[in-house]
Amino acid sequence: IQSEIIFNTPIVLYTRKAVADALMTAGIVSQTDGVYYADTARLIACIEEDRSWAELGLPQLYGNVTVGTTDPTKSNSGNMFAGLVANTLCGGVADSSSVGAVIPRLQNIFQKLGYMERSSSDIFDQFLKTGMGAKPLIAGYESQILEFAVENPDIWEQVKEDIVMLYPTPTVWSSHVYIALDEAGTAGIDALLDEEVQKLAWEKHGFRTGLYDAPADVEHFGVSGIAEEITQVAPMPDAMTMEMIIEALR
Repeated sequence: IQSEIIFNTPIVLYTRKAVADALMTAGIVSQTDGVYYADTARLIACIEEDRSWAELGLPQLYGNVTVGTTDPTKSNSGNMFAGLVANTLCGGVADSSSVGAVIPRLQNIFQKLGYMERSSSDIFDQFLKTGMGAKPLIAGYESQILEFAVENPDIWEQVKEDIVMLYPTPTVWSSHVYIALDEAGTAGIDALLDEEVQKLAWEKHGFRTGLYDAPADVEHFGVSGIAEEITQVAPMPDAMTMEMIIEALR
């Protein structure tokens, strides 16, 4: 058996310009070299403290600050976001000895998030279609906006001034692992790691690969605010810890 990480993409947050501006004024979001970063700990504190959007200067938005996410027990991006929240609450990488103490807070946060979509593509689609009021802030993959801009250039041209991508600090990588069980499978790994295939994965689908984890051609997508390098990254909690988190959030 051989396994290899083929594609990577970081977990990011998506929002609208007005929300990003309000979060900047509140000290939750900052901007460096045109790239927006969200302070994960401050954002989670906002959710835990039941701060309303109105308090942040957005009276047009209903209810309290939340992050729309997929169901962490059914979808990878929600699962990754749960790991990121657990890390933040633990003040480092959550493990089986530290996570127990923060599980009640984790459950409380996810209860506040309301209805959770089952798939990352559904929530991203809803975010784009339903406007700022329905989904002011969602968690997803960086690759989603890059792929969308390549596949739907006309729609992207209409919405690109209003959509803002925020990189949580720290964030976590969503890694796509390929497991080969026999020789034919191993040949598949070699094929996917081929330079041309890796280039396609980046240019058509926005996946950072071994060759393109710090790509120079971020202008290729016509998406502003792409970080050239993802530097502030925390490891995901290990499998046993994630099992405890998922069980607690069922």
